[in-house]
Amino acid sequence: MKPLTSYTTKLSDAQAQALKEYLEGHDFEFREVPYARYSAATKTYNVTFYQSGKLVVQGKGTQEFIEFVLEPEILKEARLGYEAVLNPDLLLPRIGVDESGKGDFFGPMCVAGVYVNETVLRAWRDKGIRDSKSISSDKRIGELAEVIRKTPGCVTSVVPIGNEAYNRLHAKLGSVNAILAWGHARVIENLMAARD
Repeated sequence: MKPLTSYTTKLSDAQAQALKEYLEGHDFEFREVPYARYSAATKTYNVTFYQSGKLVVQGKGTQEFIEFVLEPEILKEARLGYEAVLNPDLLLPRIGVDESGKGDFFGPMCVAGVYVNETVLRAWRDKGIRDSKSISSDKRIGELAEVIRKTPGCVTSVVPIGNEAYNRLHAKLGSVNAILAWGHARVIENLMAARD
């Protein structure tokens, strides 16, 4: 299994303060990051705590930091590798839907969705699949999209809405939000019809 290179979790204010004190007392270099309460780095990983309460650890030293600092010193519990035990709802079947191209555009607006279950989620565990906004490489997004499409039991659906269809739907439905609602509903219907 490849070592973890990215990790996200929520921290309480007390945990965030304890982590900051730990970082200040060790070999971390602090830097400014937009929307972060604080951010610090070593040569092998970055630790950023955002105003939202979210902690993000990234870099090749991520797993070691989590196992030897974050969990025992800050969280006071072992979570890594026990996510499904601590939160069994993470493995429940679910559908995710999102859209792209709803602003000014020259190509189609696309609404896409995916249905996953426990088998799919377990197959993805070490593949690096996560929120696409946290992936900066178009090539990597393409590679992960291929993994998603080829995973047995995973069902995907894409509803492209080209310019002519968009204009026709806008005239009929009256707003972009109504078109989005229609697109999301269509994708969900497709996923429900095709799932195992």
